[in-house]
Amino acid sequence: MAHKPIKKAVFPVAGLGTRFLPATKAIPKELLPIVDRPLIQYAVDEAREAGIEQMIFVTGRGKTAIVDHFDIAFELEATMEERGKDLSVLDPTRATPGDIIVVRQQVPLGLGHAIWCARAIVGDEPFAIFLPDELMIGAAGGSGCMKQMVDAYEETGGNLISVLEVPRDEVSSYGVIDPGEQSGLLTEVRGLVEKPPVDEAPSNKIVSGRYILQPEVMRVLETQGKGAGGEIQLTDAMARMIGDQPFHAVTFDGNRYDCGSKLGFVEATLALALDRKDMGEEVRALAQRLLS
Repeated sequence: MAHKPIKKAVFPVAGLGTRFLPATKAIPKELLPIVDRPLIQYAVDEAREAGIEQMIFVTGRGKTAIVDHFDIAFELEATMEERGKDLSVLDPTRATPGDIIVVRQQVPLGLGHAIWCARAIVGDEPFAIFLPDELMIGAAGGSGCMKQMVDAYEETGGNLISVLEVPRDEVSSYGVIDPGEQSGLLTEVRGLVEKPPVDEAPSNKIVSGRYILQPEVMRVLETQGKGAGGEIQLTDAMARMIGDQPFHAVTFDGNRYDCGSKLGFVEATLALALDRKDMGEEVRALAQRLLS
């Protein structure tokens, strides 16, 4: 059975990034670099690899630099060209006109509300969601997280979420799935619980920042009240859709870095730097010197 292709992705990027103050006072947290690429660039590159064409940024006041990043910087490019510099490094930052769309989340009412703000652009098409704080790097030689999910979607249709297995004592910090039948890396989702107590968690499979959802979720969010933390929770909306539409989880084959935390941000920077051919050996030697 053919399913509508995933061509649109929503990036909720309106957060204030208070964990990284003062760095984020004037710079959006999504533009903080992991080595030499900002977080949002990793997410957009992952979307493009999965065949997604239209990027929808749900932003807030003071976040216009995110859009500027994907624009043409005429002065910069002209200067580099005059000096004989290689411009190919800027290729990933170029967006086809019309493929970047921006909407505002005017009040901080949570992830579910941010997604609902993109309803007019999503329309009646299935769409992906990327949380840029979650940096997802595919296993060596493998595809990225969203590509893995799109491949699974072509088989199952319906709604999918990316999950990872964590130690049981960490589940209370995350959204957790109630798993059903499992086939390889694909697991049926029977329920979703947001930040359950350890002894009440239905599994150790946590939701990890990538989603493929059907447009009906927008109608659910339209009438949904506030949940945990006084915010409109996307997890609650998805839980209401289970049973009405197919719902599966894809266990991501790769590494996840929680770049919403300082420790995770440092871990991601070190891990990706060590993996680079142009600097990995030098970084490893530098780390060994510091540790000694």
